[in-house]
Amino acid sequence: MSPSNPSASVRPRPLLLGHRGARATASVTENTFASFDLCLRHGCGGFEFDVRKTADGCVVNHDGTFRGLALAPASARDLAPWQAQGFLPSLAQVLQYYGPRCFLDVEIKDPGLEPEILDLLVRHPPAHGFVLTSFLPGVLERLHDFDPDIQLGLIWDQPSAPWQSLPVQWALPERRLLNGPLAKGLLSAGKRIGTWTTNDPAEMLLLASLGAEILISDDTARLVNTFSVI
Repeated sequence: MSPSNPSASVRPRPLLLGHRGARATASVTENTFASFDLCLRHGCGGFEFDVRKTADGCVVNHDGTFRGLALAPASARDLAPWQAQGFLPSLAQVLQYYGPRCFLDVEIKDPGLEPEILDLLVRHPPAHGFVLTSFLPGVLERLHDFDPDIQLGLIWDQPSAPWQSLPVQWALPERRLLNGPLAKGLLSAGKRIGTWTTNDPAEMLLLASLGAEILISDDTARLVNTFSVI
């Protein structure tokens, strides 16, 4: 992807990403290989997924608990029965399997994972690009301190956010916050824009017209179909 040109009248096709995989498909569980595979089969260029801290490392899950299991104190032994069923994959497994295949948007949910995540990315560098995103400014600042060149993105869902003061290349406001004035300000500041979670075709096209280079959707089939002729 190349940086958006605020003055361009025709923008390139956005990078289309699944939200936790193909989240709108009830037959597969989000943040699992099954969901990631389906999103890619639908034609997405990659997916967004969530990383949580455990006692021994990190796993892929949105919440801090999974079916009653608190993840932060969970050991490898605690996780093993669920992982044998395809749930709670490790970040290393996701990077190893999907890094050669697609773009990865790695959302960091817990502080303290920065060194491990950077080490895993060195060992398993995604071939088609990646961005490390978070709602947590401190996480992004620490990542930048470890590696000033790493691709970072701030996520927010409130009217204001400290995107101007953070060392991030990407700004990812929630879809309802992305309007013309915000997009103009972000682009003027040299930020690249992503947004989430858009499931309506008309809205997808509008957000792309505002300069969003990344669109994240639950409904990955609809997302791809909306841009299939562009």
